[in-house]
Amino acid sequence: MTEGDSVVALVPARGGSKGVPGKNVRELGSKPLVAWPIDVAQATSSVDRTIVSTDDEEIAAVAREYGAEVSMRPDRLAGDDSLVVDTVRYTVETLQDESDPPGTVVMLEPTTPFRRPEDVEACLDRLAEPGVDSVATFTEAAVNPHRTWQVEDGRPETFLPEATPWQPRQALPAAYQLNGAVYAFDVDAVSDEGPSLLFGEPAAVVMEPTRSLDIDTELDFAVAEQLLAEGHVRD
Repeated sequence: MTEGDSVVALVPARGGSKGVPGKNVRELGSKPLVAWPIDVAQATSSVDRTIVSTDDEEIAAVAREYGAEVSMRPDRLAGDDSLVVDTVRYTVETLQDESDPPGTVVMLEPTTPFRRPEDVEACLDRLAEPGVDSVATFTEAAVNPHRTWQVEDGRPETFLPEATPWQPRQALPAAYQLNGAVYAFDVDAVSDEGPSLLFGEPAAVVMEPTRSLDIDTELDFAVAEQLLAEGHVRD
């Protein structure tokens, strides 16, 4: 857990989802998708403030209903090709103008709703370690890169030249992917350019696959609803 400087939870939630229209205000379980990270942030003892960054008035209204502050982002940060790191930079720059700016930001995207407060605390604990500037959550890769292929002119070749995809799963090297649940970083480490959310010297926290579900399609939403219905995750 961080000590001294305040911690702000940033929830980036734009309104123009194409895969699932209205995704961030759509109900999942008993509440809109954008409310999931708000509730987790408010249940995390180390988090002092929760700010939802959005371009959408409906999302803003839901955020306020669930007790979050709202930062209306400019249109240039709300397009299909906008990078979330630019919203981070914009928010950090805005917060620096306050009389008591935060020292730490944790970013909680609505699309990974099943994270828990303990996942956020684990990232903040890693961030407090000497030499760590940023932390992100990972989960076991859905497809090991040693089993991926590229197809050119109808001919398959292993994506990694040295890979042997026929090995049993247990014989393959461990592989992980970002799950988007939690990013935490020291605001002084936020870079001025580049697409990465891993600033400076990064560290990792590994989460279990069930809590790592990323909602990007209608199928993902259906899976999330089924996980809730069967009690695999909590509402």
